[in-house]
Amino acid sequence: MRSRTEVALALIVLTLTAGCADPATQRVSLMNDPSPPPSASLAPAMPRVATDSPAVGPTPVPSGPTPSATGPVIPTGAPVASLAEPMATGAPLKAAGPPRFFVTVGAPGVSSGPTPSGEPAQVPPVVNDAATGAFVAAVPRPKAGPSGWELVAAAPDNRTFALAGGTVGKPFRFFLVRLDENGQPGEPRLVPEVEPELDRVVTLALSHDGTRLAYACDVAGGGAKVAVLDVATGRRHEWITYGKLMGLAWAPDGRRVATTGLGWGIGLLDLAAGGSDLRKASRLLRSSMEVPLPQSIAFTPDGGALLYTAGHNVDRLSLDGGEPRLAARPEVPQGAPPGLRFSIDGSGRHLIYTHDWRAYRIALADGSASSMPIDTGSTQPREGRSAVVAW
Repeated sequence: MRSRTEVALALIVLTLTAGCADPATQRVSLMNDPSPPPSASLAPAMPRVATDSPAVGPTPVPSGPTPSATGPVIPTGAPVASLAEPMATGAPLKAAGPPRFFVTVGAPGVSSGPTPSGEPAQVPPVVNDAATGAFVAAVPRPKAGPSGWELVAAAPDNRTFALAGGTVGKPFRFFLVRLDENGQPGEPRLVPEVEPELDRVVTLALSHDGTRLAYACDVAGGGAKVAVLDVATGRRHEWITYGKLMGLAWAPDGRRVATTGLGWGIGLLDLAAGGSDLRKASRLLRSSMEVPLPQSIAFTPDGGALLYTAGHNVDRLSLDGGEPRLAARPEVPQGAPPGLRFSIDGSGRHLIYTHDWRAYRIALADGSASSMPIDTGSTQPREGRSAVVAW
């Protein structure tokens, strides 16, 4: 019989060879489409159908994250645990309606992290109009800013954003920036560096009350970690594991963080559990073999379900149990990478993703889709960089 590793590798090869669909504008398959099942191959989209189809059960697979052929690689350094209460239970920054803006950073297209030369690795952050992609304003460059911005995350109010980036040989730095009602950004505020972050940060999430950042790192020497950072004090709490984490999302109640990644699957981290072992502090919802090419994850506004990517599909999983349902199947442009990085607005009704400096937005209620160029307000070359957005 095949080993578990051989089965996992075969699934990845099948997914990668399935190809990409035609460019997407005004075409997307929507919630509870009964064919194919969740996490199916990346085939062209099918027409929209009614939303009352039953869930499709997955093929039984072993539970739990899947270690590598030589065994899991777990970080060996002592995790930071200076933040006694990582929960974010303040008043949420609520959405006031459909998103009016998104913030864009131009992340390096080949690899994350600052360039070896220490020169700026990407286009400076800008504010864009959510309906047209038009340039609204440039985010001011702070005095203590990094040489390259790489990550952006948003609170539900569409006015509070977190930015992160690095400079070669220096720790990652995190900033908060507020937009006024016209989309004009204030001066980014540096999150205190009580315990500098020296590992490579790969994904970022801002709590609903704006008081905590959750981020994941690839740890030097192998393995991964999740950290929750208090933006007022700079103190944090870390959990370590094996695999490669790709996406994080805060629950609306601020007591849980959803995680997704390669060799991990989908988990729900209980922030009150304490300790530093991510697996022990989490409830595994889907194994890594059930979630091909994970990239992004988000809670629904009521906190009762998760939306996550499995390849180019967006699946919905109720936390009350049951099998995932297909929420949307975006038709991605030809040449797009096999995974899909999305941002969902505070109302939970609008999804946005990018490719080749175009933004693609989907209304999850009816499947209507549109695309728009992302105007950075600059003629600076963008080769080797890709747009990362949040709203």
